Amino acid sequence: MDMMLNSLMKRATVRKYANKEVPQELLDEMLTAAARTQTMGNLQLYSVVVTRDSEMKQRLAPAHFGQPMVTQAPVVLTICADFNRTTCWCRSRKADPGYDNLLSFLNAASDALLFTQTFCNIAEERGLGICYLGTTVYQPQEIIDILQLPQLVMPVATLTLGWPDEEPQLSDRLPLASFVHHETYRDYTPELIDEFYGYKESLPENKHFVEINHKETLAQVFTDLRYTRRDNEALSQNLLATLRRQGFLQNEG
Repeated sequence: MDMMLNSLMKRATVRKYANKEVPQELLDEMLTAAARTQTMGNLQLYSVVVTRDSEMKQRLAPAHFGQPMVTQAPVVLTICADFNRTTCWCRSRKADPGYDNLLSFLNAASDALLFTQTFCNIAEERGLGICYLGTTVYQPQEIIDILQLPQLVMPVATLTLGWPDEEPQLSDRLPLASFVHHETYRDYTPELIDEFYGYKESLPENKHFVEINHKETLAQVFTDLRYTRRDNEALSQNLLATLRRQGFLQNEG
């Protein structure tokens, strides 16, 4: 197994960081390398806002539900889907841009997330710890206001970055057969669901999770507590409203 593959097989989310700065030269080197990742039309439809200032971290923290990594990590990176830069380039070169729509957001978001994952791989190879914050798209308007993001720029991912001050356990993963489909998509029977999710459900920590939340199954913890229908629908409406304000849904119904 080569070094990169071995590193990925051992990767774990780091939420506690040593009181040690990440040198700007190292950060710039990693950001430059990550920019070699795949990108639509070679347009690099992303921007990265680097936050080191403690006051700015304090302001960002509520948008991430107060997760302590945001204020404790030496560096917070907010990765944005960005069609503003490309639009400015087009307009300054006598070209008429048409990127104020949902497709353009999806293209830019894909570019931004590809960049994010590539950066994570590079940073972890250098011995740094990463925590990916999925909360970025839950309350994006707060992040937009704090970071002063213009139209056609939308935050899609946040990374906390620093030197690890913990050795977290590896989290479980579903088996390969559960997510790889050959030639055509094979739908899931109850028997396959039992096979694929049995290990996850049998883990002592997950059984304890079910017990302390007074639920019957692990799935109920997710549907009833962690990612509820009510929250998903409300956050979806909030996300759509923010995309409109940022100019990505100008001509959508």
